[in-house]
Amino acid sequence: MISKVNTVTGPIAVNQLGKTLMHEHFVFGYPGFAGDATFGPFDKSQALAIGVAAAQRAKLHGVQTIVDATPNDSGRQPELLKEISLQSGVNIICATGYYYEGEGAPAYFKFRNLLGHAEKEIYEMLLREVTEGIGASGIRAGVIKLASSKDCITDYEQLFFKAAARVQRETGVVIITHTQAGTMGCEQAELLISAGADPGKIMIGHMCGNTDIQYQVRVLEKGVYIGFDRFGLQGLGDSPKDIFREALTVALLALGYEDRLLFSHDTVNLLLGRPVEMPPQMAAIFADAHIGRIFETIIPDLKRMGATDSQLDKIMIRNPQRLFS
Repeated sequence: MISKVNTVTGPIAVNQLGKTLMHEHFVFGYPGFAGDATFGPFDKSQALAIGVAAAQRAKLHGVQTIVDATPNDSGRQPELLKEISLQSGVNIICATGYYYEGEGAPAYFKFRNLLGHAEKEIYEMLLREVTEGIGASGIRAGVIKLASSKDCITDYEQLFFKAAARVQRETGVVIITHTQAGTMGCEQAELLISAGADPGKIMIGHMCGNTDIQYQVRVLEKGVYIGFDRFGLQGLGDSPKDIFREALTVALLALGYEDRLLFSHDTVNLLLGRPVEMPPQMAAIFADAHIGRIFETIIPDLKRMGATDSQLDKIMIRNPQRLFS
């Protein structure tokens, strides 16, 4: 049994995780952002200040650990995360992995797949970053991040799922996922489990994008954890409003699934590349997308709807510990 988890400042015991947010992004960049460096150069001091402020805001609500789910092809910055952790006093767990095909950077490993090497090389990359460190930083990833497309897991995406399951079999590392619009949760779980992954070490993410309770139960019956990890991101495309996510949470608690739920926001505290100027309508949509949303709004709402302190402590503290144990 693994009793420690890799953070950006080194391994810690799972009982030191405390209150945990399972899916946030201190920085994130859509692949291609680096090519716009003339107008959007990376300002490390700005990124550090914004990251420390976000971590400290979470810390005011008792958060001790944040999982940064930024994949390798989307601007992951392990050394920056280490500085944010040291300055804020919040544990940060860094990811290894790639984003889904539609918004990721598929060309590199698609080319290598033509040579017949991709799945092996992805396995080697994930394993090295979990066991030895990312590049020359010495910072080891504490989770593998996977992602799939809406209504399908493409052949390209399956390469990562299969390689990740192999790494998990060998190391016990936790796997967290991105589901596009809350679809393919069952299929993600089935693919990973069929490849030998432990369902008790898997969080199927963004499940709050789908408010069909029967679908939620079908995924939970696979033995995995599910992430309600987009609180505050509401009204964007077909994204449900938080009130429906809250109602779904209470329904799942009533059905006895309090041991399998995990919370977060999927905040992007700094979008890499050229600064974004949002029109007023878009700015209004993102007004609630901040790292305090769960504590300032969602948990008080859930308590009014009947959720108990014990259930909420399980979701925020004990379930993350069990996932990483």
